[in-house]
Amino acid sequence: MSETPPEDITPLDRAYAQMQAAPEDGAARLRFYERLADSELFMMLSKEPEGDRISPELFETPDGRFVLVFDREDRLAQFAGDAVPYAGLAGRGVVEMLAGQGIGLGVNLEVAPSSTLLSAEAVGWLQETLQNAPDQVEAAIEELLPPAGLPEVLLSALDVKLATAAGLATAAYLVSLRYRGGGQGHLLGFVAAQPEAEAALAQAVSEALTFSGIEAGALDVGFFAASDPMAASLARVGLRFDLPKLEEPKIYQPVIPGSDPDKPPILK
Repeated sequence: MSETPPEDITPLDRAYAQMQAAPEDGAARLRFYERLADSELFMMLSKEPEGDRISPELFETPDGRFVLVFDREDRLAQFAGDAVPYAGLAGRGVVEMLAGQGIGLGVNLEVAPSSTLLSAEAVGWLQETLQNAPDQVEAAIEELLPPAGLPEVLLSALDVKLATAAGLATAAYLVSLRYRGGGQGHLLGFVAAQPEAEAALAQAVSEALTFSGIEAGALDVGFFAASDPMAASLARVGLRFDLPKLEEPKIYQPVIPGSDPDKPPILK
């Protein structure tokens, strides 16, 4: 593989290079997996999608079965050497699809600095990690203060993570707070979040903590209407994170060979 020009380096390439440069750095390894989950990935298919159903191309190797994904369409085309059917999916969707199937993930094979094989066990670990449930604030809040004392790695992780939560809320504000009856901590308050998106937003915050190597209890999550006086208080003292506008994702239903009980795999 020839050297990749700097302008063609992707966030996934950078995260992989940082992980490789510091193999003992658990935080760097976590950031690579986070970038993989947050990336849009282009999966090679065995045939054209049929409505919302897709059939991933499976590659048999001495190390097991793998599905191939690429973080750019031109990288997939470069690997295939010809036009092939493919589907664009969120990385976390790919992981959810493959977990428990005994199938690994080939990422950018032979065409990028981030070329790597993830075993079925690694895929399963990532799926479990993405399922970690966050805590939402329920205790009564007494006072809001500007945020202080949180590590820079978490602030950067939140900035990157919320950039992927397109259109799900107007904004989010990070504050320090004191609770009635004692206790203090930090809160990320979302303003004007779509009700159906609250769980996804709370999960995004949980992932930012997890992949920063920080305990989930370091940050609470809250949701407030734009008309709620709390929203104005958050805006006065909080560190603001803007969320980009939402683009409607396309959802595919995968067809993994052997997963249909009415169509058992053919044994050779």
